[in-house]
Amino acid sequence: MRAARALGFAAVERLAGGRAAVFHEGTLAFAWAVPDAAPRLGIRARFEELSSCVQAALCSLGVDARVGEVPGEYCPGSYSVSASGERKLMGVGQRLLAGAAHVGGVIVVHDSGRVREALTPVYRALGVSWRPEATGAVEEEIPGVGLDAVAGALLGAIGERHELVPGTLSEEVLARARALEPSHHAAPGATAPRERPPAAQEGASPARRPPLDAAR
Repeated sequence: MRAARALGFAAVERLAGGRAAVFHEGTLAFAWAVPDAAPRLGIRARFEELSSCVQAALCSLGVDARVGEVPGEYCPGSYSVSASGERKLMGVGQRLLAGAAHVGGVIVVHDSGRVREALTPVYRALGVSWRPEATGAVEEEIPGVGLDAVAGALLGAIGERHELVPGTLSEEVLARARALEPSHHAAPGATAPRERPPAAQEGASPARRPPLDAAR
């Protein structure tokens, strides 16, 4: 966490879980929360659907997008999406709650170098081995592509499977989110969290607390 802060990044616990990842101005973060009375039964189906949507979106832009773990990738998972199976472009995680599931991830659109720069000292501090060269960005595959184009392609891919309805969050929800935000920030001087169980390393982070407090 000190290594991340030294490079200007805040240390934040993601609701979706997983190992250290990087979010910056050139990345596109997304989340999908669904009600489910038995969320454990749908872990694989949700991963498969979301990763296939990202794959379809990137393929529509001209990327040779493939689903599967890239050897040595950061925050490894079976449902990562890569360029040609060589450079990770998207990672996804999943947290289970009582009666619901949250799937969240990030697509690196620009500046994979910043991801490598940030994660190299962080993974060294965590004692985790990885291959920085296994990190890529969409723009490196399709020069000139922007965040809006990737977001539009992703919405298009999801829209082929589901009806999309524009919406906004209520002020009550936003106020609650602002109140809970500090609980996601790692305290200065805190040590690295313990390794999650195997299922969580694939992206699924079980949680028994109510949804709004799940990441505390």
